[in-house]
Amino acid sequence: MLISSAMDAALFGVLGLLIGSFLNVVIHRLPIMLEAQWKAECAEQNGLPLPAPARLNLMQPGSRCPHCGHAISWHENIPVLSYLRLGGKCSACKAAISLRYPLVELSTAVLFSCCAWKWGASPTALLWSAFSATLLALALIDWDTTLLPDAMTLPLLWAGLLAAALQWTSVTLASAFWGAVVGYLSLWLIYWAFKLITGKEGMGFGDFKLYGALGAWFGWQALVPIILMSSVIGAVIGIGMKFSSGLREGGYLPFGPFLAGAGLAVMVFGPATLLHLIGL
Repeated sequence: MLISSAMDAALFGVLGLLIGSFLNVVIHRLPIMLEAQWKAECAEQNGLPLPAPARLNLMQPGSRCPHCGHAISWHENIPVLSYLRLGGKCSACKAAISLRYPLVELSTAVLFSCCAWKWGASPTALLWSAFSATLLALALIDWDTTLLPDAMTLPLLWAGLLAAALQWTSVTLASAFWGAVVGYLSLWLIYWAFKLITGKEGMGFGDFKLYGALGAWFGWQALVPIILMSSVIGAVIGIGMKFSSGLREGGYLPFGPFLAGAGLAVMVFGPATLLHLIGL
């Protein structure tokens, strides 16, 4: 049994490496694609000349070095191994390749392996692997751009409700439904209360949708552990970055990465363990 579980985890880990390589593309390109779309929509609404169509999507063009434009060949794009073989540098211009690329690949592999270890090589494990990959991509996109794209948060929310309706998860449809409703509305109310009191926006609408999506996947019972863990860790990291002058201009810190991290922790450990970890 142990050997079988280890083999399942290894198989899913390899799949995670491949998906992680694609996540790097999503994290980098999706915000650029959305910005181009918004510019085109604004130009159309204001009767301005439309910008040239963006020649960028998640599949084309092929990956290139951002420094010299060198087209990355297939043997330079093998997850983790190519990074190690190239010594973390472009083969053409020798510019440094960000360490984040292999770290995303490894993180995805670890998450996929955890899913296989917990649920075996099954459709359920694939479902939760897709969930974890989406959260990882959302966390890094939000960290880079303070955006949580509707193109990812809304499908994640509906997928959680559908999974509950089809009994693909252990969450009942009623619990998933109220998890989505309470998750969204709770942060929506906090947002408006903060804005009315201070005149400032404390978070983005994407945070409401992400929290609602987590409620759909885990049920309303998991909302308190998720928000407590994300708030505590976010506060600790925010204070640390403030003292180290690491906060970006404006002194803000996106909340999405901490929500996503708490969601992944609930997936791996469960909400009860999460409460214990933060001392409750």
